Amino acid sequence: MGQLGLDADAEAVYRILLKRPRAGVAEIAEGLDWPVERARHTLDRLAELTLVRKSSEELGKVRLVNPEFGLAGLLQRRERELAQHQQAVAATRLAITQMLTEYGDDSGAQTDEVRRYTGLDAINSQIERLAQGAESSVEVFAPGGAQTEAALEAARPLDQAAVERGVDVRYIYLDSVRNDPATLHYARWLDEIGGEVRVLPQLPPRMIIFDRRAAIVPIDPEAAARGVLILRGAGVVTALVSLFRETWARAQPLCGSRAATVDPDGLTRQEQAVLDLLFEGHTDEVVARKLGVSVRTGRRITADLMARLGARSRYQAGALAMERGWLGRSVRTGADADEDMAGDESGHDGAAPSAPAAEGAAGG
Repeated sequence: MGQLGLDADAEAVYRILLKRPRAGVAEIAEGLDWPVERARHTLDRLAELTLVRKSSEELGKVRLVNPEFGLAGLLQRRERELAQHQQAVAATRLAITQMLTEYGDDSGAQTDEVRRYTGLDAINSQIERLAQGAESSVEVFAPGGAQTEAALEAARPLDQAAVERGVDVRYIYLDSVRNDPATLHYARWLDEIGGEVRVLPQLPPRMIIFDRRAAIVPIDPEAAARGVLILRGAGVVTALVSLFRETWARAQPLCGSRAATVDPDGLTRQEQAVLDLLFEGHTDEVVARKLGVSVRTGRRITADLMARLGARSRYQAGALAMERGWLGRSVRTGADADEDMAGDESGHDGAAPSAPAAEGAAGG
């Protein structure tokens, strides 16, 4: 009940009042083996939460507010707080996007550490140049679900050449690529020739890191036409490498068992991701895009989760999921991957880029 504002003391006293609504301070203190002052302080806390009120009949005692209304009131209050949090997250996301857009539009920002490229031909040329010059690693986020046939075929020679040169090539795809035969075939092919492929229910925007010295990111992940930035600054590239490593540690091998992705509460990793995305205030359309599934599939998953939670609204689902500890699981680190990354300083993963990378890096 902590998510509703009831700490352990408040919950203990409230449970006693549910069984003995007319219990006084002394009786509560005796029942819990507490000092009287502790019981009195806790009753004051329950009064602040509008779960109890002063008795009009017995001096020094309280009466229990009908739990159906008292707890519902707390839940509604929490729902309002969640709504405000979601609005704040959305506003912050918009502000960051606007700042990045202004930065990308500033011709003075074009430096040796930051270069902007627009147009698929120019972007593909840069990707090919960096891929062919990679000596140790190429690391790629490949969101968007199914990749186009043209993109996959353009990437194939670059990936193969990189692996043959002894470059560590690692991709992280969305888990939904398992449902696309062409992308799944490509990912398995890459795994077979010596690359490494893992999957997650959701991913950050597309990104390619070369030798942990240069990174390609979209100017605007939602608008491919705006182009990409090639970053070479040590600070920002180091941060992106850390992001990749943390994401890789949470991801699961493509060829691993899908059954292992169900947690003790029966939630799949995809369902965990949906809960987190809904809590952040994303629409059905955005949730579906981030998972690489259809809007219809995304809505089906949401409806199933709401039914399991017994929620009548998305806000209530968020509050109930938080109360059960279901939120935030999609960003926890997988222990099985930590050991794999330990001591690996060569920089891994990320397919030898190419057109798919170009499309992704451009936000496609």
